[in-house]
Amino acid sequence: MNGGDVAAASASLPLPLEWKFSQVFGERAAGEEVQEVDIISAIEFDKTGDHLATGDRGGRVVLFERTDTKEHGGNRRGLERTDYAVSQHPEFHYKTEFQSHEPEFDYLKSLEIEEKINKIRWCQAANGVLFLLSTNDKTIKFWKVQEKKVKKISEMNVEPSKSAGNGSIASSSVSSSPKQNLANGGCPDRSYNSLINDASFPPGGIPSLKLPVVTSFETSLVAKCRRLYAHAHDYHINSISNNSDGETFISADDLRINLWNLEISNQSFNIVDVKPANMEDLTEVITSAEFHPTHCNMLAYSSSKGSIRLVDLRQSALVDSHSKLFEELEPPGSRSFFTEIIASISDIKFAKDGRYLLSRDYMTLKLWDINMDSGPVATFQVHEYLRPKLCDLYENDSIFDKFECCLSGDGLRVATGSYSNLFRVFGRAAGSTEATTLEASKNPMRRQVQAPPRPSRSLSSSITRVVRKGAESPGVDANGNSFDFTTKLLHMAWHPTENSIACAAANSLYMYYA
Repeated sequence: MNGGDVAAASASLPLPLEWKFSQVFGERAAGEEVQEVDIISAIEFDKTGDHLATGDRGGRVVLFERTDTKEHGGNRRGLERTDYAVSQHPEFHYKTEFQSHEPEFDYLKSLEIEEKINKIRWCQAANGVLFLLSTNDKTIKFWKVQEKKVKKISEMNVEPSKSAGNGSIASSSVSSSPKQNLANGGCPDRSYNSLINDASFPPGGIPSLKLPVVTSFETSLVAKCRRLYAHAHDYHINSISNNSDGETFISADDLRINLWNLEISNQSFNIVDVKPANMEDLTEVITSAEFHPTHCNMLAYSSSKGSIRLVDLRQSALVDSHSKLFEELEPPGSRSFFTEIIASISDIKFAKDGRYLLSRDYMTLKLWDINMDSGPVATFQVHEYLRPKLCDLYENDSIFDKFECCLSGDGLRVATGSYSNLFRVFGRAAGSTEATTLEASKNPMRRQVQAPPRPSRSLSSSITRVVRKGAESPGVDANGNSFDFTTKLLHMAWHPTENSIACAAANSLYMYYA
């Protein structure tokens, strides 16, 4: 490749994004102690990107709604305004919250079941009504959230001068004492006849007498649990995923994946079972599972050994064998005590087009082409500077932290979290050197290190070179800052159509845009 080709290739690469702070919900004051139940444990955008849901360890689900698109969505002037670029960032407002799960106790197994929300998945909305699935360790719930109008009867529109008269007429028309009815339906006393004689009815009726009108003064959001899917998992549920057919979903625990119909809550079908006949032979467990975004018969699941299996439901009812196996063999001589622990995949996500699959293990992000099972097409080093400290991470159990990952809607970038409330955004395109480090705070770029310009090279090697700058200094990260294992950014989500990221730092929800 000559110099002109290199220049042309670099010119075609998307420019690195400049991330800006958008908003924060539940921001902590300095020195404020975080309650365990308030820590966010799940984040999910819906398909339109107009709604965002978070779940926390207290079993609550909080919904946010986008408001900046509503301001000029309906009228002609608003539509004309969208013909040119409007420099506004996405804005979300609090919509509602509800208690999804409560703590339970399994008396048969003498086991406490936490209320913590493990996953949230949006279902297809209909007629302005929102539907979503939420799960804790054992029970999945199907929620319907809709606006209910609070109806009130407005006062009768009566002229003040005649209100007293109308009142007397109304009161005199009701008698508390029982009346003796005649055979022909008449009444022995003259109260009703005298009432008619006393009231003078004009030919057109009384103009000031109007019927009360029912009006809706306000609307309230009501969340109702439509279905409850329980008693199908012996182990903790780690994943739920909607099918593209809109009718079914899967739930996965350590050893099994079950297929459910949204309409049927009392039965499910076991489609993947990795439980050996003898539990002493158990070598790996399922860590995450996800349906293909467009092919309703395909799903992928990852394991604690660092492999991803793609299965086709058309093969058999119980998918014992996989269609494809994605794994990266470790270089000979590089095995250590921690190799298998850090190889465990904590999260997988399909790209929007279903062609690529993103996986997150403890140290890296890997991008896989589902048509190529020889190895990942790209590897991104997330926090390579922690490799010398794996022993410390094992001692304080941080090495078992499960970080989530996400892809942009256009598939050009990937993102995941790290420690010290940092998260990283990488460019996916071949030759891209985009590797941004951001902090979940109001000033996300304060820990950003600009890599010096260099010729195009493999992405993984260029990232490694950036992050290893601080590896020699103990307790210091790539940017020269001390890292903190107690503040970790595990959960994040990318807006489906825009460059906007939502991420959870303890009990605070931070949002950024580019």
